[in-house]
Amino acid sequence: MTPHIATCVAIGGRGVLIEGPPGSGKSALALALIDRGAVLVGDDGVLLRSIEGRLIALPHPRTEGLLEVRNLGILPFPVGDPVEIALLIELRADAPRYIEAAQAVDRQGIVVPAVSLWPEPAPPALKVELALRHFGRPGPGNWT
Repeated sequence: MTPHIATCVAIGGRGVLIEGPPGSGKSALALALIDRGAVLVGDDGVLLRSIEGRLIALPHPRTEGLLEVRNLGILPFPVGDPVEIALLIELRADAPRYIEAAQAVDRQGIVVPAVSLWPEPAPPALKVELALRHFGRPGPGNWT
């Protein structure tokens, strides 16, 4: 397993891996998605494992069940089971305005669909759910 600086939530059993530079809003986006029904897998560090051609995210033991909420601190949250990554979200100021298809990115030798989102003015939780519905891999699977 490889530690990966990213945040991960599960939406309907499908993993969404959130990447971006420090301060880009990864944890804030995860919090907004949790408010909409997602389950935390890991914040600011998840373990990635390749199993049978699938990319699986697990919480890091040092931060399992913890989410940084800016201005409030590091708070406990329920944590979900390991989850297959169905979509990678890249928080980037230079995200394209329109896309016709998700990009294909390689993480640990596994190609997953990726969508870049502009993180301002607020975390785009609804956009993540729409991107997962339209561009994400089908799921869920049980990968413990």
